[in-house]
Amino acid sequence: MSNAYFIEVESHTAGIVARDERGYRFFSSDRIFDSLEGREFRSARAAERAARALFLERHHLVSGHLSPPSD
Repeated sequence: MSNAYFIEVESHTAGIVARDERGYRFFSSDRIFDSLEGREFRSARAAERAARALFLERHHLVSGHLSPPSD
């Protein structure tokens, strides 16, 4: 079993996850995914789901599909 995996979302390389003693730690390679930097995940698949959800959320906000929270 591999100890590191690339995480890709759409045509973006989100980053890599590297296995450590507690799970998989995320290392961002694109500013879009910086909020995931250093987070630990139970699996590489869980990190991929988080990156995909973040990408879709940001994509919708930028394209106007969702409105940002109001004060």
